Amino acid sequence: MTQNIKVRSRSRTELIDITGDVNRCIEKSGISRGICTIYVPHTTAAVTINENADPSVKKDILSVLEKLIPAVADYKHAEGNSDAHVKAGLMGANKTVIIENGSLKLGRWQGIFFCEFDGPRAREAWITLMAEV
Repeated sequence: MTQNIKVRSRSRTELIDITGDVNRCIEKSGISRGICTIYVPHTTAAVTINENADPSVKKDILSVLEKLIPAVADYKHAEGNSDAHVKAGLMGANKTVIIENGSLKLGRWQGIFFCEFDGPRAREAWITLMAEV
C-alpha cells in the first residue's frame, strides 16, 4: 500500500518534520506491525532521520551541508541547483522504519525530515507500508 504526503517548502533549504504525516498514513492503513518506507521522488530533495527535540540540530545540519557543498562553485550543471543535487544524493532518497503497535518505531529523540535543497516548492513523499505476515 502506497500513500502520498504533500510537502510545501518555504525556503531554498529546509528540513521539514513529516513524522506525524507518516504516522497518520500508518494509522489510516490499520497496519499494526510491519515496515514503512519513505521515498522522495525528487532529484533535489531527500529524506533523513535525526533528532527532533532540539531545532538547532536542523540548523546545524543545513549549515554544515552548505559549508561542504556551497550554492555557488565550479559546477557544470547549468540550472543553478547543482548543490541541491549533490546534497540530495548524499542524504538519500529513502528511509525504512519499523512499524510496531500501529506507529513508527523511532528512537526517543528521532523524527523523519523531508530535506528541501531547491525550494520553495510543492513536493511529495511516497509512503509504502508492508504489514507483517
